[in-house]
Amino acid sequence: MALLETTRVRKWFGDTHAVDDVDFVVNQGELLGLIGSNGAGKTTLVNLISGLLRPDAGRIVFDGADVTRQSVHERIREGIARSFQLVNLFDQMTVQDNVALTIFAREGKTRRMTALAERDRAVLDEAGEVLQRFGLESKARMLAGGLAQGERKLLDVAVAYALRPKLLFLDEPTSGVSTREKAPIMDIVTSIVRTGGITAVVIEHDMDVVFTYSDRIVAMHEGTILADGTPEEIRRNERVTTTLIGTTEAG
Repeated sequence: MALLETTRVRKWFGDTHAVDDVDFVVNQGELLGLIGSNGAGKTTLVNLISGLLRPDAGRIVFDGADVTRQSVHERIREGIARSFQLVNLFDQMTVQDNVALTIFAREGKTRRMTALAERDRAVLDEAGEVLQRFGLESKARMLAGGLAQGERKLLDVAVAYALRPKLLFLDEPTSGVSTREKAPIMDIVTSIVRTGGITAVVIEHDMDVVFTYSDRIVAMHEGTILADGTPEEIRRNERVTTTLIGTTEAG
């Protein structure tokens, strides 16, 4: 069953057809890999779905509701969240407070954010549970700016996870980390996604990560969907091999 569906979604920047009448489906409970060379339209499509951009045409339906004209915050409330390629943390706050801040925002307790909760046990307890799930409980009191890059990636996903999303976009979750760190990061993230009943879309340049962890892969090229299938089907697809995998780094 489709959790998210776009119909003929379009976003042009002058003569550049960044997203060109794209029909894109994410099914309930799957981990979808979204790949394509730089400029293929992946980030623009995700920005349209998450509300950072408004489409020039088309329709976006999430969990049965038309969200095409909703704001970012309205879509977060509906259950759409994302992590970022360039980790978006508050470096001068503790690891725990980065997660707690997100929980405060989710619960609408914005007036109390500045006091961050020495008195709000429920928020701190939930933040601790989130950090434990991501293996970061021992870093709770550390400033986020002091984390290693792999830990920062995990915290960025943990912050998005704290929004309790139905659909989570993971933008380059292994970029900037060493090869040996990639599998442990993805093992943690995919385990949490699958056990938590979350649907996820991974935008990733590392093809080993994409083919290892995805249930289905969608390949974009020049603003359109080039191919859509299982990892094995995409691996055998000559158009994908020629256009993306065989000629340039894809993700």
